[in-house]
Amino acid sequence: MSRVPGWLGRLGAGLTEMSGRLEQRRQEARRSAADDGRSASSDQGPPTPEEAALEYAATHHAVVVRDRPDPAQAVPWGVRVAAEAGWRLLVLAGTVWVLMRVISAVQLVVLAFVAALLITALLQPTVAWLRRHGVPRGPATALTAILGFVVMGLIGWFVTWQVMENIDNLSDQVQDGIDELRNWLLNSPFHVTDKQINEIAKNLREAVGANTDQITSAGLEGVTVVVEALTGILLAAFSTLFLLYDGKRIWQWTLRLVPAAARPGVAGAGPRAWRTLTAYVRGTVIVALIDAIFIGLGIYFLDVPMAVPLAVFIFLFAFIPLVGAVVSGALAVVVALVTQGVFAAVMTLVVVLAVQQIEGHILQPFILGRAVRVHPLAVVLSVAAGGMIAGIGGAVVAVPLVAVTNTVVGYLRAYSREAAARQTPEPRGATAVGASPATDPPPGPPQPPASEPPSDASPPSDASPPSDASPA
Repeated sequence: MSRVPGWLGRLGAGLTEMSGRLEQRRQEARRSAADDGRSASSDQGPPTPEEAALEYAATHHAVVVRDRPDPAQAVPWGVRVAAEAGWRLLVLAGTVWVLMRVISAVQLVVLAFVAALLITALLQPTVAWLRRHGVPRGPATALTAILGFVVMGLIGWFVTWQVMENIDNLSDQVQDGIDELRNWLLNSPFHVTDKQINEIAKNLREAVGANTDQITSAGLEGVTVVVEALTGILLAAFSTLFLLYDGKRIWQWTLRLVPAAARPGVAGAGPRAWRTLTAYVRGTVIVALIDAIFIGLGIYFLDVPMAVPLAVFIFLFAFIPLVGAVVSGALAVVVALVTQGVFAAVMTLVVVLAVQQIEGHILQPFILGRAVRVHPLAVVLSVAAGGMIAGIGGAVVAVPLVAVTNTVVGYLRAYSREAAARQTPEPRGATAVGASPATDPPPGPPQPPASEPPSDASPPSDASPPSDASPA
């Protein structure tokens, strides 16, 4: 085996010695730099932890591991905003769900109280008129309530009487109308045969026979519905009496349940919400009355039987936006079709459509005006949601609830902006533009915050509802 040449060994030893000397000089340079840094910072106090770590790393060849950033800071801003909004939306959704479950559990009481609010909004102007003419509140409330309930009872009795008086004649006319409709279909261009008509009638009879048990159970459930309806009517009547008589005190008691910081805003939103509800009820009654009168006259001159009960049904169904007009108009057209024929049905349809077009484009904008500003899409969605939640009663109260909510939210938003503007400090002294010390008012005693009413008093007089303007 060959040996390494001597010159190559001497070269390796020389390189090793040179590298050792370079490393020694590098360590001496680091120690001198560290000594210079300590001498420079001796007048500034002890080194910070970061400086001590860097010095230790420079003298001992240590690897410095810096602290990791906060995990919240490492998340992108958009994700953080979405997460913050997400859990708040979940809390709101849970609150709304619990509230809807509670309302569904006491649905009869809630609908009765809302109906009482609507009736109170309709009768309150009469109480206010009697009070202005010197009648005490008790007699004025009793007289108005008795008159209102008597009128409603007379209307219900009149409709029932008309239906019972004309039910026999109507059944005969319906049978004649069905025969006439059968003959018209046989001679129509639709090429309907007698066999097809008999097949349809047979299927209807079989469907009725197969669902006899369900029809019977529905009749038994109808008795329960009647009992619940009577209970709701009594609750609505008693609630209306108390709201008419003692509405202002009920409203002031309700305000005391609101936190003191939010009480002035709620106190100002209450009268505005009540004015919106009153305007909606008055406008709806006037529009429904006009619809009932003109459609009733139209079907009366077309010799459609039970024109007056149909007009009353049209008046009542007008309180259900969109859906009520369609249902009542379809009912009138069907009665005209089975009793007077196709021509009378077409003319009834023309009358219904004409009156509804006049209502939608002239009467509602002119009568309601800007007091009730609800978008048509909001009306459709609210009626659908109210009907799904609480049936016909939910569809009736959905639109006024949305209108009142819109008014309250708009007022609270404006009130919060005004409160923020009032709390903004104004410039004083040399920083004030165009102000002089001579014109500044002298300092006085500190005033209480405007947003905090007295703890044992009702809301301010300018925010509290008038005694004859809002009961709740």
